[in-house]
Amino acid sequence: MSDIRTFTLDIPTAEIDDLQDRLGRSRWPDSETVDDWTQGVPIKYHREFCEYWASDYNWYDTQDRLNKFPQYKTTIDEVDIHFIHVKSSHENATPIIMTHGWPGSVVEFHKVIEPLAEPTRHGGSPEDAFHVVCPSLPGYGFSGKPTTTGWGVPKIAEVWDELMDRLGYQTYHAQGGDWGSAVTTAIGLQNKGRCAGIHVNMPNAGATKAARENPDAADKIALTGAKFYQDWDSGYSKQQSTRPQTLGYGLADSPVGQSAWILEKFFQWTDCNGHPENVLSRDEIIDNIMLYWLTNSSASSARLYWESFNQAFGGGADNTVKLPTGVSSYPKEIVRTPRSWAEKRYTNIQYWNELDKGGHFAAFEQPELFVQELRAWIRAVS
Repeated sequence: MSDIRTFTLDIPTAEIDDLQDRLGRSRWPDSETVDDWTQGVPIKYHREFCEYWASDYNWYDTQDRLNKFPQYKTTIDEVDIHFIHVKSSHENATPIIMTHGWPGSVVEFHKVIEPLAEPTRHGGSPEDAFHVVCPSLPGYGFSGKPTTTGWGVPKIAEVWDELMDRLGYQTYHAQGGDWGSAVTTAIGLQNKGRCAGIHVNMPNAGATKAARENPDAADKIALTGAKFYQDWDSGYSKQQSTRPQTLGYGLADSPVGQSAWILEKFFQWTDCNGHPENVLSRDEIIDNIMLYWLTNSSASSARLYWESFNQAFGGGADNTVKLPTGVSSYPKEIVRTPRSWAEKRYTNIQYWNELDKGGHFAAFEQPELFVQELRAWIRAVS
């Protein structure tokens, strides 16, 4: 394996002290004029959240937990790529590369890595085993930050294929949601010969002509979700895709600002019945925010939108994925894409399942269901 270096999280206490000091000196805005989340994160909840972050949250518990997974870095095209790599004890395990999105991180996968790698300890059989690779997107977490343009979705897909080659996997499968879904789709579009199949929990496909002209029940759900997103939920993406640098100044300087920017989406995009802490613990949400704060990656992570909007797949003239494809559809996804839409983009869907709970952060919110879905998918396409 060329240029693979071991990596261990080791955050100096001075950085935690600085965070706590900033949280203690925050200048807060005035209160919202509604009694819900329609103007953003409510100030009463956010102040309580940040007070807990400053006084009760312990980063080093999280650091120790994450360091139990073997972590590495490798340099590809002058950018360091951080990744978790857990090899299964089962010799014939399926190599899989799983990609997070924004505002997520590799923290999303910490509850599913062990069950995927060692299924016989978690209700599965040896045939369910995976060798698990979870990279941090360039500009995210502990990966390096590109200093030149060109690092959009198609480029990352090429880098992921190179990463799996460096790890010695001549064949592998790929999985992702959010930007991870776009990267996984691009791996399928590029089809360089090593990837044997893909799984996404946010298929990227537009409405069919029939859906626009005579929508059925599934079409109406998807169209309503898309309209809500466009009207009320997409401001972050417009900012990140047009002026990520301007946004970065405020978020890099204020942990309260960084927290609110992310926390809003954990309310809006999870299947949480009105409160994000109904589905994720406060510590888990902060764990994810910390990977943005500690690495000062607000601007660099947002830059992926600037790089990728309007060219999120990179498939050339033929923008369809022909590799065997699996889709797990969760009810609280931003847009719950119907199969009829997805089949336009993914022409070889061999596994499709619509679940009755879960949202955008599938592995984070519903780890047991997520593991079951990947096991069922790999059986279907193998």
